[in-house]
Amino acid sequence: MHPVQQTPMGLIQTTAPPLAERLRPQRLDQVVGQQHLLGPQGPLTRAAQLQRLPSMILWGPPGVGKTTLARLLAQAVNARMLSLSAVLSGVKEIREAVAQAELWQGQGERVVVFVDEVHRFNKSQQDAFLPHVESGLFVFVGATTENPGFEVNSALLSRAQVFRLESLSADDLRQLLLRGLEALKHAAPMLSEDAQALLIATADGDGRKLLNLLEMLAQVQAKQGEDEDHEGHTAAAAPSTAGAREPQPLGIEALQAMLPALQRQFDKGGDAFYDQISALHKSVRGSDPDASLYWLARMLDGGADPRYIARRLIRMASEDIGLADPRALTLCLEAAQAYERLGSPEGELALAQATVFLAVAAKSNAVYTAWKSAQRYVQEQGSMPVPNHLRNAPTRLAKSMGHGADYRYSHDEPDAFSAGQRYFPDAVLKPPIFYSPVPRGLESKMAEKLAELRRRN
Repeated sequence: MHPVQQTPMGLIQTTAPPLAERLRPQRLDQVVGQQHLLGPQGPLTRAAQLQRLPSMILWGPPGVGKTTLARLLAQAVNARMLSLSAVLSGVKEIREAVAQAELWQGQGERVVVFVDEVHRFNKSQQDAFLPHVESGLFVFVGATTENPGFEVNSALLSRAQVFRLESLSADDLRQLLLRGLEALKHAAPMLSEDAQALLIATADGDGRKLLNLLEMLAQVQAKQGEDEDHEGHTAAAAPSTAGAREPQPLGIEALQAMLPALQRQFDKGGDAFYDQISALHKSVRGSDPDASLYWLARMLDGGADPRYIARRLIRMASEDIGLADPRALTLCLEAAQAYERLGSPEGELALAQATVFLAVAAKSNAVYTAWKSAQRYVQEQGSMPVPNHLRNAPTRLAKSMGHGADYRYSHDEPDAFSAGQRYFPDAVLKPPIFYSPVPRGLESKMAEKLAELRRRN
């Protein structure tokens, strides 16, 4: 039976569960998508067939069926499932789950403990599962939208296999959409092909979002139909000989007017965030201005802070262009200032300009590599004393101790270069070379100059 609810007029009516819940798969072969895991030779299919379910972490974006998959896997191996939400549960609930698992195991039952949003448990809470996973009391299944390599502690991670679930493809979502329309039957909204494509694009790989949007459209259309019927009954209309018009499918414009303002999948601070900024950075490094603009647009469309993107562009200017084209850093700083002055959307064009410049500029990571090498060298060598001739000599005492003695002032020598003068600590017999210019852009000229200075040294 469907649950009941009290209406404003005091009448009791039944309410159906949400469409996404009604269409939740009942068997593994009904799951849409994830064929890399659930295909005929997929690892989860094989585990179910062999009745050997390992402890696992299901990692993937929202709306791809992590909870459903955990339930179906437990069902496939004839196990009882205990569900915990890391958002709502604590040590007390974990202890209760362990006690229940011990009771069921004593009755000869197999047990799966499912933890949703497992990354929200702290280290001690995650550690509480370890002895029971090792003893075989239950199979542990965690679900997370975050990278488990960062968010799940290593001890638990070493005892579980990680399975990556992907966003649903357009074909997967179309299949789900057809199921939804069939389930709604006479209440299903009429959608043109273009409107269906827009609805699928708006869902952005999230099956639950797609079904929720479809159900919302059905409710809006039903409400509009009720309003039109009410107006037809109350308004005095003149007799008409015209035939009743057939209802027309919703087009793109009508659908856009009915849909709420939705954004693409962009979890600020989560995997989608870091994956997309990584894609932008690598597209710039790879000198592809079109892909760079695509990822920039994706991030801004998804709600990324333009100031954060500006900071990352400044970083790219130093890391990947460097002295091959020093104008890159200046341009990125100016783009950041332009955005601060103009805001969105006008200031976004300055970020796009900087992005394109970075993508087409000559590339060099020589400064980045040199800086990392220098940091590593300092960490390895420790604090060696400054040579006497390089020390500051502001007082008579300092001078009497030899500070600054034998220092050669470069501006007094030919080409303002003191050939042979050493600048590393005395203990460094063979000074390392950190900076090696690349033969591109301005650095090609720098390479020639450094080669000549090193020859003179």
